[in-house]
Amino acid sequence: MPSLRDVVVVGAGPNGLTAAVELARRGMSVELFEARDAVGGGARTEELTLPGFRHDSCSAAHPMGVGSPAFLAMPLHEYGLEWLHAELPLAHPFPDGSAAVLARSVGESAASFGPRDARAYRRLVAPYVGKWDTLAADFLKVPWDGLPRDPVTLARFGLTGLQPAAWVSRRFRDDRARALFSGLAAHVMAPLSTPATGAIALVFALAAHEVGWPLARGGSQAISDALAAYLRDLDGVVHTGVEVKRLDELPPARAYVFDTSPTALARIAGLGRAYHGFRYGPGAFKIDYALDGPVPWTAPEARRAGSVHIGPSSKEIGAALRAASVEGRAPEVPFLVTTQPTLVDPDRAPAGKHVYWAYGHVPNGWDGDLTDAVERQIERFAPGFRDLVLARAVAGPPQLARRNANYVGGDIGCGAFSGLQTMLRPRPAFHPYGTAHPAVFLCSSAAWPGPGVHGMSGHNAAKAVWRRLRGNR
Repeated sequence: MPSLRDVVVVGAGPNGLTAAVELARRGMSVELFEARDAVGGGARTEELTLPGFRHDSCSAAHPMGVGSPAFLAMPLHEYGLEWLHAELPLAHPFPDGSAAVLARSVGESAASFGPRDARAYRRLVAPYVGKWDTLAADFLKVPWDGLPRDPVTLARFGLTGLQPAAWVSRRFRDDRARALFSGLAAHVMAPLSTPATGAIALVFALAAHEVGWPLARGGSQAISDALAAYLRDLDGVVHTGVEVKRLDELPPARAYVFDTSPTALARIAGLGRAYHGFRYGPGAFKIDYALDGPVPWTAPEARRAGSVHIGPSSKEIGAALRAASVEGRAPEVPFLVTTQPTLVDPDRAPAGKHVYWAYGHVPNGWDGDLTDAVERQIERFAPGFRDLVLARAVAGPPQLARRNANYVGGDIGCGAFSGLQTMLRPRPAFHPYGTAHPAVFLCSSAAWPGPGVHGMSGHNAAKAVWRRLRGNR
């Protein structure tokens, strides 16, 4: 008879790897199974266009990764993970050739908004500057799982953060600050009127000041590879190229932890319609570029920024988000999240060449082509961009879903940011990582605290598994 493992993990994305590491560190026997030929999930790096051009298949910049309580507790630097910081974490250019920025300095950021809003921005972030460690730990754990480390700061953050981003941005008088704040909130791919989008924007802004928006040297794959190497040193076993279709295909174990979509977990574990009410959000339309030179931004600040948001007004950003998430159509003028990795990591492309990454929002499952609209938008702020394109790898929702089964309908956030799912992911439950099966758990970004390469869904799920198994003993 095969030996009984303590834990089997299905899916080797950042959350599955984090959960496996957390449990192995507690002395448990852990075995992990990944359907793809390499670990990583949403944190992988591949040659998607031309030989020698290494692109991140999904995530690229990592404000939540470098500041993750889970990652900070691990010696990942010993396994090759090195964070690279651009001079500016983020630039948000405007048609007149200027830009608002998120700099490491609050003062520099505030000054880029203009004198009418500089003071308002300082007041917005001042209560939280210098408190990232406690705020992140309190914000990213399940709210009712123990007392917060700094309840006063968390409560103050909640009073602002639970508001829609559209409400929070009203404290700014000019649209420069409103546009940048709206772009930060747009990372959750929901209308700016959605409750708690203010928290998302505020967390991203604070991350820029406290920990930066770095990239991993060599690409996001370095994060996943470091986690996998650490797991192996803890005697964990990693299998790749093994697609799991039924629970009885796995080795016997005391617990099974799934870094998958909720619907995939229900199918594999035989839980029927356990997550029938779970909703997936809008899809992404992503293009990876191999370029003959750096992006020719008109705004000088954009040439120094690791990430660049493209949406010249809060009104235009809001319209793009509503089109994709409410109206069920692709926006004519998309809002774009873009990253330029070779600005800080030139070895990811041949000498003198560059890689560039951009995505916009489209309806879930949309199978059209947004390439022309994306490139028209980039050309507004970087004239001559198209002349530099050597090759492009285009991935709409169907292609993204084929790359990563967790991206149902192209939803890279693994779940809509709306209704009760805003705070209660994947469904209202006191123990959100458990399921109807006492030995089966969910650890993917479909569970709180949601998307991002930070491992905290895996970290929190590992705590739930540990408590269950310890109680059973």
